[in-house]
Amino acid sequence: MRVPVPWVFILVYLVGVAVQHFLPVVIRLPNLASIIRVAGFVFVGVGIAVAFSAVGIFRKTKTTTVPHETPSTLVISGPYRFTRNPMYVGLTLIYLGVAGTRNEIWPVIVLPLLLAYINFLVIPVEEQNLHGVFGVEYQKYSERVGRWL
Repeated sequence: MRVPVPWVFILVYLVGVAVQHFLPVVIRLPNLASIIRVAGFVFVGVGIAVAFSAVGIFRKTKTTTVPHETPSTLVISGPYRFTRNPMYVGLTLIYLGVAGTRNEIWPVIVLPLLLAYINFLVIPVEEQNLHGVFGVEYQKYSERVGRWL
């Protein structure tokens, strides 16, 4: 069964919300809570810009955004100049931003598990696929641009 990565983000976030409900961790300093809330909105905005610009480039070049499908184009422009995975970076920023706007700590605590899943199970399959399709061109790109940043 292949669960789309955005849904994995949502499911892990909801696990964090459930834990937050049963084992609440509260930010007791009102000024800190306000700063975190504002930072959360900034993270959501930046995350949306990064993720959707990446999706837009894929749509424009008519290549797939589905990890197990064969891509038709190696995208290296836009946010792909800075990260090989701007959609995941964007989703991570949105995730952190939503947690910040809601002052929820547990979703942030479980986030490393999600990132480990993506980094060690999802991305290697994608990279193997890209290397198989684009060969040396992808190899040079991956040497120049980091997986996350």
